[in-house]
Amino acid sequence: MKAIQIRATGGPEMLELAELPIPQPGPGQVLLRIEAIGVNFIEAYFRRGQYKATLPMTPGSEAAGVIEELGPGVSGFAVGEAVVSVSVMGSYAEYALVPAAQLVKVPEALSPEQAASVMLQGMTAHYLAHSTWPLKAGETALIHAGAGGTGLLLTQMAVRIGARVITTVSTAEKAAVSREAGASEVILYTEKDFVEELKRITGGRGVDVVYDSVGKTTFEGSLNCLRPRGMLALFGGSSGAVPPFDLIQLSTKGSLFLTRPTLWHYIATCEELEWRAGDVLKWAANGELKVRMEHLYSLEDAPKAHADMESRKTTGKILLEP
Repeated sequence: MKAIQIRATGGPEMLELAELPIPQPGPGQVLLRIEAIGVNFIEAYFRRGQYKATLPMTPGSEAAGVIEELGPGVSGFAVGEAVVSVSVMGSYAEYALVPAAQLVKVPEALSPEQAASVMLQGMTAHYLAHSTWPLKAGETALIHAGAGGTGLLLTQMAVRIGARVITTVSTAEKAAVSREAGASEVILYTEKDFVEELKRITGGRGVDVVYDSVGKTTFEGSLNCLRPRGMLALFGGSSGAVPPFDLIQLSTKGSLFLTRPTLWHYIATCEELEWRAGDVLKWAANGELKVRMEHLYSLEDAPKAHADMESRKTTGKILLEP
C-alpha cells in the first residue's frame, strides 16, 4: 500500500511517499480502507519534532473509509460499513488500523470527505464550547484563526448557543468567510492591534473566553483581552510554543483562568466520544453545521498540503485522498 513516512524531522519535504505492507488487525482492531484523510496541525508538530515519536513513522490519526477486515473479538461492526475515527493509527495511507472502540459509524447523508472534515476539528470545537468553557447565551468569545477549520466550526457552535463571537483573521477574504460562519465582528490582525480593537468593540470590558490555537504570537494579547475571571483556552500552537510564564500574571490581570486542553482527554470514554461525535455528525448531516473542504490533495501531495497549511493559505478543512 502507499503511505507517507517521516524518516527525519524537519520541513514539509520530510513527508515521503513509501510502499508499505498492509497491516493485519489484532484483537479489538479493524482494518480500514481509507477514502478521505483529515490533515491537522498535530501532524506538523510531529514532523517538526515538537512532539516526540519513534521514526520512521506514518503520521495522521483522522480518516473516514470502509471496514475491510475485523480483528478478533470485534463486534457491533461489519465489513463494508462506512466509519470514521480520530484514532486511525497512521492515517496518511491507503489502509490503517483503528481500535474498534474508537470507531463511529458515518450517517448515510455524509460523504467520506465530509465525515473526515468534521471529526477532529468538530469534536475539538464541541469540547471547547460545551465543556472547557461551557458557553452561555449572551456571553462573548474571541476565536483566533477564525477562518480555519476549527475556528469556523467553533464559531457556528458558539452562535448556535447564543453567544457573541469575535474572530481574528489575516485577510479580507478570510474575514468574509468568518462572518459567513456567524462572527459578529472580525479583526484583521495584519492591519490592527487585536487587543486594542477588541477593547474598542467590547467597550473596554473584554471577553468571557478566548479560544486560542495560535500560541506564541497571541498568548499575551489573549490574556489582555479577557474580562476579570475570564478563561484563556490555549488549545494549539501554530505559531510556536508559549515561552515560560509567571502565573502571578493571572492574578494581576483579573484572577484569570488558563488551560491547555487536548481532545483526547475529552473523548476518553466511549460515552463521551459518542456524545461529541454524535452531535457533530448529526449537525453536519442535517445542515446545522456547514463544513468547508475546498482543499483536497492527493496522498503524494502531502508536503504541499502541509506547506499551504503552515503558510495560512487555506480556509476550512484540508484533506488528503489516497
